[in-house]
Amino acid sequence: MLTKFLKKESVKQFAISNIVSIIFIALSLIGMLLSELGSVYIFNELINRISRNSFLVLSLLIPILAGLGLNFGLVIGAMAGQLSIIAVTYWQVDGILGFLLCIVLALPIGILFGYLTGRLFNATKGQEMIAGLIVSFFANGLYQFLLLVMVGTVIPMKDSIMIKPDGIGLRNTIALNGVNGDGGIKYALDGIFRLNLFYFIIILAILLLIYSIYQIMNLNRNIKLKKPRETYIGYTAVSLGLIVISVVTLVSDSMFKNLKIPLVTWIVIALLCLFNRLIMKTKLGQNFRTVGHSQHIAKVAGINVNRTRIQAVIISTVLAAWGQIIFLQNIGTMNTYGSHMQVAMFSIAAILIGGASVSNAKISHAITGVILFHMIFIVSPTAGKAIFGDAQIGEFFRAFVVYGVIGISLALHAWKKYKLSKM
Repeated sequence: MLTKFLKKESVKQFAISNIVSIIFIALSLIGMLLSELGSVYIFNELINRISRNSFLVLSLLIPILAGLGLNFGLVIGAMAGQLSIIAVTYWQVDGILGFLLCIVLALPIGILFGYLTGRLFNATKGQEMIAGLIVSFFANGLYQFLLLVMVGTVIPMKDSIMIKPDGIGLRNTIALNGVNGDGGIKYALDGIFRLNLFYFIIILAILLLIYSIYQIMNLNRNIKLKKPRETYIGYTAVSLGLIVISVVTLVSDSMFKNLKIPLVTWIVIALLCLFNRLIMKTKLGQNFRTVGHSQHIAKVAGINVNRTRIQAVIISTVLAAWGQIIFLQNIGTMNTYGSHMQVAMFSIAAILIGGASVSNAKISHAITGVILFHMIFIVSPTAGKAIFGDAQIGEFFRAFVVYGVIGISLALHAWKKYKLSKM
């Protein structure tokens, strides 16, 4: 297998297929070296960013597979999440109860917004990404009108620190840590239980080890499996290596042993990965794939194309609303009129860096993209200062990463598609 992998054509095809991710891995490593930031700091920041952003990026998968491309309408889902947070914060429902109430309230709002967005996408077939971008600006205008003009006049909200001093409209920033600073939904999910990172790795490694040994035993009983024996032997070696490295780190004096993860948030992210995987095995999931592959074939097969596309957008919008709630409970404050605006750009840039395209995306693309995208975000200001003597250059580079990476990734993916077609 290794010999086959190392064949010249295989290596070339692998490099072309993963060119976007390879470039950003190289940029991340160079940035880490130049920034001179401590490894513990970088990994701690990375854990925080993976926790708060992964759910949003994963919400992009279904529309891509259903042929709707990159869902710039994700902003509308984020607005649904923020409206539910505003209501719960006003009612002063704190902690995990407040968080769950936000999830419940965001569900019908997200379904309504997703339905309307899906109808728009059906009316603009072939231009969904542009339509998503434009409708997000339009929806933002309505959102601002609602919160700046309607609140305090038509919508009664009085005697709250959320309201501006003149009694009309919400303040620009809303704290999510309660009236006295010790409540609200801040860390409602992240703070439930934090587990040492290396205990978490050991648990995962043991599960992988048990799975690998079980599959090897099946092979010994001549039971056919999808993967060859060498793959499971490799899994076993990796599992043992991870266990040894984790144990050595835990008994050493390294600061790495103090790294912790918000376990419940990571479980929620894992459940979303499982949901995305399982739904594609259902009839609805097969409809998504068929419509994404060819709307003509889908129609011939008796699939209601428009309804399937709307269902994909509704699911994505609801997941984006929940993802924004998870994001903001981690941040602890909400920019009332700005927190939602960059959600789509950041999420789309991340999934493209991970190797996805406008027509194909996997869970691994989303997770890899979140890691690489935020690695660059963490190291670029100090790397810019090290190179040019000015951290502001790094900030410009960060802005370039957000806005430029989408165009660069799309161009590289087009080039990759062209090169692969010639092989």
